[in-house]
Amino acid sequence: MTSPENTSSPSVWNSIDGLAYGGDYNPEQWPQDIRLEDIELMKEAGVNFLSVAIFSWGLLEPTEGTYDFGWLDDVLDNLHGAGIKVALATATASPPAWLARKHPEILPVTAEGVRLERGSRRHYTPSSAVYRKYATAMTRVIAERYKDHPALALWHVDNELGCHVGEFYGEEDAAAFRAWLERRYGSIEALNESWGTAFWSQHYASFEEIIPPGAAPTTLNPGQQLDFARFNSWVFMDYYRELLAVIREVTPAIPATTNFMVSSATKALDYFDWSKDMDVIANDHYLVAADPEREIELAFSADLTRGVAGGRPWILMEHSTSAVNWQPHNQPKMPGEMLRNSLAHVARGADAVMFFQWRQSKAGSEKFHSAMVPHGGRDTQVWRNVVDLGEALARLEPVKGSRVESRVAMVFDYEAWWASELDSHPNNSLKYLDTMRAFHRSLYLRGITADFVHPSADFSEYDLILVCTLYSVTDQAAASISAAADRGATVLISYFSGIVDERDHVRLGGYPGAFRDLLGIRSEEFHPLFPGTSVTLSDGTTGSVWSEHVHAAVNTEVLATFTDYPLDGVPALTRRSVGHGSAWYLATLPDAAGIDALTARLVDEARVTAVAEATAGVELSRRRAGDGRSFLFAINHSREDVTVKADGAELLSGLRFTGVVPAGAVAVIAED
Repeated sequence: MTSPENTSSPSVWNSIDGLAYGGDYNPEQWPQDIRLEDIELMKEAGVNFLSVAIFSWGLLEPTEGTYDFGWLDDVLDNLHGAGIKVALATATASPPAWLARKHPEILPVTAEGVRLERGSRRHYTPSSAVYRKYATAMTRVIAERYKDHPALALWHVDNELGCHVGEFYGEEDAAAFRAWLERRYGSIEALNESWGTAFWSQHYASFEEIIPPGAAPTTLNPGQQLDFARFNSWVFMDYYRELLAVIREVTPAIPATTNFMVSSATKALDYFDWSKDMDVIANDHYLVAADPEREIELAFSADLTRGVAGGRPWILMEHSTSAVNWQPHNQPKMPGEMLRNSLAHVARGADAVMFFQWRQSKAGSEKFHSAMVPHGGRDTQVWRNVVDLGEALARLEPVKGSRVESRVAMVFDYEAWWASELDSHPNNSLKYLDTMRAFHRSLYLRGITADFVHPSADFSEYDLILVCTLYSVTDQAAASISAAADRGATVLISYFSGIVDERDHVRLGGYPGAFRDLLGIRSEEFHPLFPGTSVTLSDGTTGSVWSEHVHAAVNTEVLATFTDYPLDGVPALTRRSVGHGSAWYLATLPDAAGIDALTARLVDEARVTAVAEATAGVELSRRRAGDGRSFLFAINHSREDVTVKADGAELLSGLRFTGVVPAGAVAVIAED
């Protein structure tokens, strides 16, 4: 179906006073006396926004066509009475048992042909016409019932689309895939050309011969795999749009969103493509407890979420007050970590801080997942943290609506991620985010904020542009990146970039095809490195993952060479002056010291400086309002006091900023 016109305004969502604070509220798990207690606790904590009815379909419609909305009516009325706004869900995230039993064809099928049964959640395929019929009907019933409810501020469409199951291989999925391919290519001849089906006798005479790339004797056609990834992102979006169309029809003035899962580990959906259908971007983020630098991964994911949002403020729809329940070892958060995590998201663009969930469940799969109200109730450190955070967010009301400043762009493309990690590549352990995360970490530790931007973005506001493992790229995007260098930007391009076009066809004539002329180099052959091995560069840097046989043109500076056999003396780092700017090429993944040294050279050339002068390692970010007011966030993840050079009122304490951020604390300075 076509995308519904985005006619709604986010004005209702923006009407919430100050920063939004709350979480997923699941009152259906609790009796009436607990629900009434919840209201008083929400007032104590400063909660002003909740997501409601996400997994409630089975109780709202316990049997087909029989509805029970009495409990939800009471909940919404009570929340409104307490001044709390609601993101009301369509309740479609998991079909009720009666629906799955009556229509087992809605259940997902894996690549191996296994049908996934009910008893968990998200047990449906978005291609199912039957499921869409029931889901849109349920959405309409809820929308019609609550369209005028004063608590309604936002629609929460479904939930975490693409979670658990992101690919579907049933008969209805295959038919939807074929229909999508026919719309995309128009003719079977065009598809054969795009997929290179002359190889291995894969030629198709009609679209009816095509199936999803399921279990097969050996490696599958890469064009087919790439298009299947595109299809699965699209089919979820098409399902979302179908529910959204109902919401737009019934409540055109109420904005809508769905909660993404933007992180450094989630690649099932192309969130840049999705963003045009969102009135506000919402994201769920959870720390990996075993990651010793989990605060840096949080910053990466928050920056990427802001990039998907086009720089606009966004909603942190879910994170955790303490431990989760689904990792191998579920460690609680350390002292002060919940506050630091929450304000780190705000520092990087969030105007809402929300959790899964309000009250910790006493039964079910997530009963050991932390919540705002823990099993131990009010006499717990988690509850005291929740109250403290509510007070902190209330003091940050002036920050609402401001935007994060950055002069560094990191080019990010989900399609390049999908394509770069397909099989049958020179190095099948190469990960799209390796180099990107290394540079982001180096910038983070230097107090420099980076924006993640799509290759089709406008680069005119950026002085430093990092293009990391952009394996596939369109001609237009490559030209735009080249134009940015010509305009005056410093552009770095890393290994395995520009290799293929959007069809996954190799750009002939030498690597890195799309950027060969810009960089003034040509690579004739890749020399990928085995796990655990490394190469040494002439500047003392150690490289891993990758090396290649590079030739540099006469007008290209060779800044470092490989020193090991068989590439001894071959360029590993180059720079070429381009117009008013420059283009650098990096042919390996340097160690942390090497990345940091290279980052220092790049930011120096681009004249990009830290957000503020501070003790090394303190997390820094600045948000600026439309009226020119600026807010400096300084987050101290260490156990030692740190110093930050800034003048102004410290909003959390209400006092003049002294220049010191205590161990484990956060300062937000309204700068003079």
